[in-house]
Amino acid sequence: MPPNDHKKCYGTMFPPILRLEADKIVSGKVFSFEIVRAGGTFVSHRRVATNMQEWDDCLDCPEFEHCYKLCTGRLALEAAIAG
Repeated sequence: MPPNDHKKCYGTMFPPILRLEADKIVSGKVFSFEIVRAGGTFVSHRRVATNMQEWDDCLDCPEFEHCYKLCTGRLALEAAIAG
């Protein structure tokens, strides 16, 4: 069976959580996070952001429902193996 033609952004709403780089923003199409370390040794705080313009673009997409399911499935798997 040939693969479906999807938009280039398909499955990329969330950033990959396995790439935990301190003091750098890790971004997906919609969501991003940053882990800020104090003195390079301990986490001082974490930031999560949402790009509402990209979220609205996703909501308008006809592939939103199954793309979102793929994104959350990948996120759950990454969370399970990360810890």
